[in-house]
Amino acid sequence: MTARVILDCDPGHDDALAILLAARRLDLRAITTVAGNQTLDRTTLNARRMCTVAGITDVPIAAGADRPLAQDPLYAGEIHGESGLDGPDFPPPTIDVDPRTALKLASDVLREPTTVIATGPLTNVATLLDSGIGNIERIVLMGGSTGRGNMAPLAEFNILADPEAADIVFRSGRPITMCGLDVTHRALATPQVLQRIQQIGTPLAGICHQLLTYFADSYRAYFGFESPPLHDPVAVAAVIDPTIISARPVNVEIELTGTHTRGATVVDLDRVTTRKPNALVATGLDVDRFWDLMIGAIR
Repeated sequence: MTARVILDCDPGHDDALAILLAARRLDLRAITTVAGNQTLDRTTLNARRMCTVAGITDVPIAAGADRPLAQDPLYAGEIHGESGLDGPDFPPPTIDVDPRTALKLASDVLREPTTVIATGPLTNVATLLDSGIGNIERIVLMGGSTGRGNMAPLAEFNILADPEAADIVFRSGRPITMCGLDVTHRALATPQVLQRIQQIGTPLAGICHQLLTYFADSYRAYFGFESPPLHDPVAVAAVIDPTIISARPVNVEIELTGTHTRGATVVDLDRVTTRKPNALVATGLDVDRFWDLMIGAIR
């Protein structure tokens, strides 16, 4: 059966591709936006832009939190540009924002059991959990790492952007799958991948190619990567086909107070503590199958 999902995101180049993959391969019931890669007004506009060019007209988009729970906002304009989705020349969006808040839209969808896929800071998801709304079957998120970070030595962007929210999520007792940098850094948009996308030859494929070309230039300049990792669609792919990742049940704690480690996901891979597992943490990715899914969605 096709999973019924809410996609909570902060588009962002990789979030834009995650929207496309979720809409093509899952029962996508709502898109909720959060401040992260750019400000909330820009991430919401970018969700509307992507849905417009992809012809996704039947999925409501609602704006959520415009700042983290307990700190100043953290943005990633150096990676995603001033708009948060730099590269293509997008036409004016024809998809409107739903008048409901993200919390209200999610609560309406959650009248039935639903998976929440989170590809941005976890502010909206933490607020949803604190509201006591049920029927969240599981939370599959892109965030964290078992080792190094990307915005701090041990902290990945989505977690560092709102550690308090991440702490609420991982302490919630809900089934969680974490797709962190360990696996998303394997989903590289290589020149061969870009060529496959370009060869599709449709206007949408052209936009996706432009998005990934800009993303590649940003990652090369900022991180020194020869090819950019397409982080967020990995979480979507893990819902479409759970066997596309390998994962281990382990305990994950969020570091909130460390001088040098705030936002770190402390992953007890070797069970050196007595803390019970609270998440499935992805440790491997079938890269070829992932790109077949992603390129198939673009096609």
